[in-house]
Amino acid sequence: MTELLSLLPEEIEALLANLGPSGSQRGQPSYRARQLFSWLHRGASFEEMSDLPAALRARLSQQATAGSLRLRERLTARDRASKFGFHTADAHLIETVLIPHPNRNTVCVSSQIGCRYRCHFCATGKQGLTRNLTAGEIVEQVVRVQQAVIPQRTGNVVFMGMGEPLENYEAVIRAVRLLNHPWGLHIAARHIAISTCGLPDQIRRLAGERLQVALAISLHAATDELRNRLVPVNRKYPLAELMSAAREYVDRTGRKVTFEWVVAPGLNDTPAQARALARSLRRMQAMVNLIPHNPPEADKPDPGPALAFAQRLRHLGLEVAVRRSRGADVLGACGQLRERATGPNNIGRASARPMR
Repeated sequence: MTELLSLLPEEIEALLANLGPSGSQRGQPSYRARQLFSWLHRGASFEEMSDLPAALRARLSQQATAGSLRLRERLTARDRASKFGFHTADAHLIETVLIPHPNRNTVCVSSQIGCRYRCHFCATGKQGLTRNLTAGEIVEQVVRVQQAVIPQRTGNVVFMGMGEPLENYEAVIRAVRLLNHPWGLHIAARHIAISTCGLPDQIRRLAGERLQVALAISLHAATDELRNRLVPVNRKYPLAELMSAAREYVDRTGRKVTFEWVVAPGLNDTPAQARALARSLRRMQAMVNLIPHNPPEADKPDPGPALAFAQRLRHLGLEVAVRRSRGADVLGACGQLRERATGPNNIGRASARPMR
């Protein structure tokens, strides 16, 4: 079966050019591609695509899919962030997070089922890697969340859910192009962020895509000794190589790089780490995004250490933001996503409520 949500409009047009009603002349006019692409990115079933001929819809239903994810549940936290649990066609669970704001909605998508990199602060890595998600499965997460918030609009997408996006490079880049396309959700590339634990070759490759997406690097430490412990991929790609790739990204795209830093009190918020970070980012267009450490269970993180470390970094001349952690009481905050049974009986908070 052809996964239509993975196809760009020109690929859908080529598919339809060879697809006509059974027993009749072959082919469909080119404008059908735009109609079908638009319907797909609104989350429609074939039956709902009312301006397509019934015979065409019947053929499509036999040979293609208009989406494969099935919503298991939606859990909404006290801060209004929602975690969506989707079952894939092969019965795995992936998690997607909606972060609402007054003027925009952000969707945090997963790019893999699990992750192989086992970063210290990330629950996803504890399960290992099962497989990559397809571009269609990535796009469909945004489509299904968008359906749930109509008439509000999804304005931002961040690849910060389950998995290492740059390891699933081709599918992630294809998903970005699909999400950005004017016939679909038309999310501006500058409002799409791709996070990575630090794969220098893929960062350089991304710099050449001319997509203007934002790049976020999960740094967490400014010395190789500590980063080797917190982000094990650093043993293969040490900081000097990672920072070289980050500088190349800035030079080639003109875009500022964000360095994500989970603040673990007494571990990576010391004066020595602050000074090392300031030296690494000297004269680079960069921002440090501090994240209060989210406990593995559903407890509210303490922002105090992050705020104190932010003040220390600002004194050293760095641009710093402290992320407000959202969705922790439904295990939807940064570092808490993983494939597991979900629901109010499994997350330790009676206040978390499933929503249809």
